[in-house]
Amino acid sequence: MVQTIAATTATLRDLKQALGLEQSLDPKFFPEWQAEKVVLSEAEQLLLDRVKANFMALMEDPPMLENSVKMVVLSPLLDLAGFYRKPFRIETETSIDLELEDDGIVIRGRIDVLVLKEQFWLLVIESKRSDFAVARAIPQALAYMLSNPNLVKPTFGLITNGNEFLFLKATRQPVAQYANSRLFSLLNPNNELYSVLQVLKQWGSQVLEAEI
Repeated sequence: MVQTIAATTATLRDLKQALGLEQSLDPKFFPEWQAEKVVLSEAEQLLLDRVKANFMALMEDPPMLENSVKMVVLSPLLDLAGFYRKPFRIETETSIDLELEDDGIVIRGRIDVLVLKEQFWLLVIESKRSDFAVARAIPQALAYMLSNPNLVKPTFGLITNGNEFLFLKATRQPVAQYANSRLFSLLNPNNELYSVLQVLKQWGSQVLEAEI
């Protein structure tokens, strides 16, 4: 009998028991979120300042729902990162099944926003309402990332509730592992959207350089 679990209810324990998934504490496993950052233009910084201001204004009347998070925060970030242009492709509400055959379990769900480059899943974005703690979405995002049919290359992810941003990296081979970045927050001084965009642009450029 096959048991189906909704990705929204999957836990880290589920993934650990089914896949042997472990969190990597080795800083060499996930250097991509903290490597040398790209330089942002003045125009990009001004736009990100406006995005932050728009979000903070909307936070005066919470909660900010998922569609609002996508529209106000994610859309300009993806645009500035270059993910709306070829060779990248955007999909939304993508259905996934993560089959755990040995345990007779299928984890099923829908990815909010998926950025694709051929069989390389550059980015899985799980957006949540503004009053939803980002840490609670880690198992759900990992379930999506580990369903990537390309088991050789790593999958990179981003979880955001509009205010907080957390980057993830996951692999299935040679062993199932994941790691996360530090938590970026718009409540911190300055504008941490700068750092978030720098990571996204860096990931995109690394994919493009791999083609050359």
